[in-house]
Amino acid sequence: MHLHILGICGTFMGGLAALAREAGHKVTGCDANGYPPMSTQLEALGIALIEGFGAEQLALKPDVFVIGNVVTRGERFPLMEAILDAGLPYVSGPQWLAEHVLQGRHVLAVAGTHGKTTTTSMLAWILEHAGQKPGFLVGGVPQNFGVSARLGEGKAFVIEADEYDTAFFDKRSKFVHYRPRTAVLNNLEHDHADIFPDLAAIETQFHHLVRTVPASGLLVVNAREEALQRVIARGCWSGLQRFGAKKEEAGMLRARGEPQAFDVLRGSLKVARVEWGLIGEHNQLNALAAIAAAEHVGVSPEQSAAALAEFQNVRRRMELRGEVGGIKVYDDFAHHPTAIRTTINGLRRRIAPAERILAIFEPRSNTMKLGTMKAQLPWALEEADLAFCNQQGLSWDAKEALAPMGAQAVVGADVDALVAAVVKAAKPGDHLLCMSNGGFGGIHDKLLQSLAARA
Repeated sequence: MHLHILGICGTFMGGLAALAREAGHKVTGCDANGYPPMSTQLEALGIALIEGFGAEQLALKPDVFVIGNVVTRGERFPLMEAILDAGLPYVSGPQWLAEHVLQGRHVLAVAGTHGKTTTTSMLAWILEHAGQKPGFLVGGVPQNFGVSARLGEGKAFVIEADEYDTAFFDKRSKFVHYRPRTAVLNNLEHDHADIFPDLAAIETQFHHLVRTVPASGLLVVNAREEALQRVIARGCWSGLQRFGAKKEEAGMLRARGEPQAFDVLRGSLKVARVEWGLIGEHNQLNALAAIAAAEHVGVSPEQSAAALAEFQNVRRRMELRGEVGGIKVYDDFAHHPTAIRTTINGLRRRIAPAERILAIFEPRSNTMKLGTMKAQLPWALEEADLAFCNQQGLSWDAKEALAPMGAQAVVGADVDALVAAVVKAAKPGDHLLCMSNGGFGGIHDKLLQSLAARA
């Protein structure tokens, strides 16, 4: 089968392309302004990438066009208009995946507003370490594997279960296509304000996922999240394993100790100990979720803890990109205010308790571009010593939103202006934490080059 994938550089669609190629299909695709790690992964796989969405791509004559959710109707996507006019076969990415890859597998799906990519990677690595040779599709590149997706040889398939909509012609969340037997509900906040008017709308989609889990299946649910408790209260027909409560509770998985070294307890009984290189309480909770999910497919908490000791985080999760003159530059995917706050807190607690953190961020997600959560930014950034925001592409005034931070916040008109401001402020011993869910205009390399030139 020849697939031509529209929006192939997205993390999900790029992973789908890798799976289809591994399964023996011919794969081509198109996108605009692709950037690593997906662009480099596609190049390594030898998958032809066409720039743009021109109608001339009909000449490729694939068996099916696979449509990413970046595609909409109208003049921006002439290829999609041509497909519709010609009556050619097309399908969404999640539907193609469900029908051609997930059918007959034990699907372990990881859902939540934050931490999906990291937790999915943890879970896939735990099963790999236990000898199960799972398949997986992750919205990033887990460093233990070096690729974002593979078919695997075992029964298990681990997938990052995104709540964002499937395609312009299917407005359900992607995850309703996956039919998991094990579903992690890691956390739930209002996000994707471009498609969800409020938190209740997302809760409804999460309950659609709950409805697809069989009675013999398992829901792994964060006990701290009130929104998830409301979701479960709507109806639950599967096994239920809660995790993360701060107080002892029968059957509950919880942690005792610091995020980098902690005991895993079931009720009052210690069942494992995790000692690893990750930071932040959010990653401690991610680990509990992965341990609980792995147990459902026969991996003991002790085995999981041994695997996590060797876990290497996903690229772009507190990834150290370089150091110049005692100044470290990190790359992180955080883009929601809560994720920004927990990322800075993790860096503060483990790596930089007494050193300066310069938080450099790009409000790039659709939710942040709309300004829906701009009022939360001072709260998200309060543990940083200085905060630098990219104004480029925003319809709202970042200076006004960050005014409560006073001189602690700096706004740049574009990436180059931001780099100049950061380099002027940076001192030896500082930690420069760059946060965006996009390429951020190559800011990491620009910072390292400018710091080197200054030195």
